[in-house]
Amino acid sequence: MNYNISEIATRIKELRGILSYSQEEMAQKVDLSVGEYAAYENAEKDFPVSFLYSCANVFGVDMIELLTGDHPRLKGYEVTRGGMGLPIKRRESFEYFHLAPHLADKIGEPFLVTAPYTPGNEYVELQVSSHPGQEIDYILSGSLRVSIDGREETVNAGDCIMYDSSKAHGMAAVGGRDCTFFAVIMKK
Repeated sequence: MNYNISEIATRIKELRGILSYSQEEMAQKVDLSVGEYAAYENAEKDFPVSFLYSCANVFGVDMIELLTGDHPRLKGYEVTRGGMGLPIKRRESFEYFHLAPHLADKIGEPFLVTAPYTPGNEYVELQVSSHPGQEIDYILSGSLRVSIDGREETVNAGDCIMYDSSKAHGMAAVGGRDCTFFAVIMKK
């Protein structure tokens, strides 16, 4: 589902206003320049999941509330059947499916992610981001080149990598095919 960027930006701006944060304060809290933060809030560019997650943490809301405007209401558990989940199109051609969008009071955000392979991914500079907490990525198929705080690893099907996601990190599918992995972003 491609959520309207301007609707998400409006929700972010409204929550920032409710908490009486200036754009400068908010930019500092999500570790961005004021200009980059303002571009997101003014719907001038699409948001990476890491930005939405960071904003949700600052605002004390579930990330799903920023995306949909709805508050998760399920208590106890949520079952997401194979091939389902809340589709989120947020990062240049990466495909995300949130696997528990309706579960309230989550301590982590579970995603099924497909990173597309593009020839040359083995050599390009990786686009990095950061967000509070920790992340764990379990590779289901393909191979993923991962950079964390300037160090690189390649993880393959069956491998798992866990890291401090407040460190700059980025990834790209390598090895000639797309990479599918299970990712969980956990709050600290």
